[in-house]
Order: sequence, then C-alpha cells, then structure tokens
Amino acid sequence: MRLFPIIAAIAVSLLIYTFVFERERLTSLMAPPPDSDQETAQSQPEATQTEEAKVVGVVAVHSVARAIDSAVILRGQTEADRQVDVRAETSGRVISEPLRKGAFVNADQLLCRLDPATRAATLAEATARRAEAEVRIPEAAARLQEALARLTEAKVNFNAASKLSEDGFASETRVAATQAAVSAAQAAVQAAKSGLEATQTGIEAAQAAVAAAQEEIGRLEIKAPFSGLLEADTAELGSLLQPGALCSTVIQLNPVVVVGFVPETAVNRIELGVDAGAELASGDRVRGKVTFLSRAADPETRTFRVEIEVPNADFKLRDGQTAEIAIAAEGADAHLLPQSALTLNDDGLLGVRIVTENQTASFMPVTLMRDTPRGVWISGLPQKVDVIVIGQEYVIEGVAVKATYQEIGQ
Repeated sequence: MRLFPIIAAIAVSLLIYTFVFERERLTSLMAPPPDSDQETAQSQPEATQTEEAKVVGVVAVHSVARAIDSAVILRGQTEADRQVDVRAETSGRVISEPLRKGAFVNADQLLCRLDPATRAATLAEATARRAEAEVRIPEAAARLQEALARLTEAKVNFNAASKLSEDGFASETRVAATQAAVSAAQAAVQAAKSGLEATQTGIEAAQAAVAAAQEEIGRLEIKAPFSGLLEADTAELGSLLQPGALCSTVIQLNPVVVVGFVPETAVNRIELGVDAGAELASGDRVRGKVTFLSRAADPETRTFRVEIEVPNADFKLRDGQTAEIAIAAEGADAHLLPQSALTLNDDGLLGVRIVTENQTASFMPVTLMRDTPRGVWISGLPQKVDVIVIGQEYVIEGVAVKATYQEIGQ
C-alpha cells in the first residue's frame, strides 16, 4: 500500500508552504480583532508625524534697522582737469631748445619756435603793396571829383541850350551837342567811381595779405595754452614740423578730477555741490565736491558720468589712478544682513524671506544700498524683522517654518 505515504507527503508540503509563504496572512487570521481605542491612539501619532513633516526648519536672525550714512559708492579713476596736444599750425624747422617732460610751464610760455625763413620778406612785400594802394586813393578821388565837375558843367550847358532853343535863339544841333556832353560826363563819373572802388579793393586785398603774413609769423611760436605740466618732451632742436605735427602735450593736474559712473537706480541721490571723497589704490584719501553730473546715460552701460573736483596743489595725484568714490547722500534706516540672505521671487524681484508672527515664510522686496565686507545694507524692511538666512531657497510664501535663531555675524 503506497497510497498513504504519497498523501502524507502532499499534506506536509502544504503545511510547509503555508508556514513559510503565507505566515502573515495566517497570523492576521488567527489574531483577535483590534480595540477601537488602540486604533485612535495609533492614528494620532501618524497625523502628528504628517503635520511635523510639513514644517520646514530654517535658520533666521533678529534684525533691527539702523541709521546709516547712505553714501553712493562708485568705482572710478582720476583724470587731468585739462589735457591738450599742442601741435604746429605751419611748417618749419625747430630752432628752440627743447623743454623736458615733467617741467611746469605757464600759460603762453614758449614751447617751440620755428625758423621764419622768407616769411619776413613776404610780410614786407604785402606791406609795400598796401602802401602803394593807399597812395592811389587820393588820385582816384581827384579823378572822381573832376568827372563830377565836368558832369555839372555839361548839365548847365544843356539846360541853357534847351531854353535858348525854345525861344528860337539856339539850333537843335547845339542842344544835341550839349546833351552828348552830359552823357560823356556821366560815363566819366562812372569810370572814376569804378577806379576808386578798384583802388579800395586793392587796399583791402593788400591789408588781407599783410594780416595773413603776420598770422603766419605768429604761428612760428608755439605756446602753452594754459599752465600745467609737460607730459612729453617738446620737439627737438632741428626737427622739421609740418602742420598738425606734435610739439608737446600739456596737462593740468590742479585741480584733478575724479570720475565715476553712477547707475540709474542711484542717480537721483546725487546733487551738484555735495561733498565727496575718494580712496585711491595707493591708500591716499582725498576730498572734493561734485561739479558735474551727466544728463545723458551711456548708451551701452546705462550709467551717468559724475565728476568730483579735488585740489592737487602739490601734484601728488596723477592721471589715471583707480579710486573708490563715496558721494554724500541723505541718511536712511537699513538692515545689515549676510549677502547669502538675498534671494529672488518668481517675478525676479530682489528680496529676503522673513518669519511672520504665524511662523510662516513670507517674501519682502528690498533695495540694496551698500556692499561691505561685513555684509550688505538693505532697506525696505520693517524696523524689526526676523530674516531667514539659511533655508530661504527651500520655502515659499505661506509655508510653515520652524526657525532656529542665531546672532548676526555667526
């Protein structure tokens, strides 16, 4: 009888399968039904855990606004008040000793003298022609007076002949002759006037030639347009200068101008005449006043040029030095916060996220006033506010937060 062992083997296999693969189902069927109080106790911790999962932990600081001097901070450089390349206006060979660069020159001081060559003779010739033309004036005027007198005489004769002809005492031939004499006298007067005008024109042309010769001689001396320093040697002795050739470069460094470019967001905070200071890359500090603020923005950078005039009697300041400029402006209340606390909202506005009284996150736009090594000064926040400094990128408007507070500067 082999049937019983086969049935027994199948039963054992089923029991093993049930205990190994269906243990959880078997246990649940054999366990007593749970009590309703136990279900409630289990559901409450699960709900609490869900609510706690929705609260985001952040790090915030208690920030209090402080009054600061809201100076406009710019980057710029020094520039010479005036700089001119002094160039020749005529051609000639330099006959003056050169002045070396760095030398101080006064206004109208000689920089380069050119060889006059034949210019003096040209002036003498023009002067002689003017004198000759002036001598002809009395002669031309006398001819005009003589022509006018003959015209008057011819008119008298014509009038007499006309009256005698009306009474029958003069012939028509005599009247015609006197009329022809009048016409001839009028032509002579016109010729005399033309001669006088031509003589006067000759005088004016001679005078223009004299002035041109004098101007040409005046161009032989190249002088400094203003007091300043020579940035380059003057032209060397014996060198040939053509019109437009450089004699030297003169710069005026007293006063010196500190130039910066202010963004359009801060241009309305600057006024002409206000105090300003600058710290140079060398560490020197200077003070002056704003003398110019551009009305037109640079088309590429959208910034406005601002100039500060600084005294420089000892010529210690040079052209082209890098400077950090601070222009005085009206004071304001601001918060000092880490730069990392700044963020952008969905509209691209710059601001910070704060912790509200309801312990939720909220975005507030701000205005950046100044960037310092300690942090950034910003305005636009209440006098006292809790600002999120860590975790602000992980929360949005209205999200519940659990803030851990730290001291500013940690």
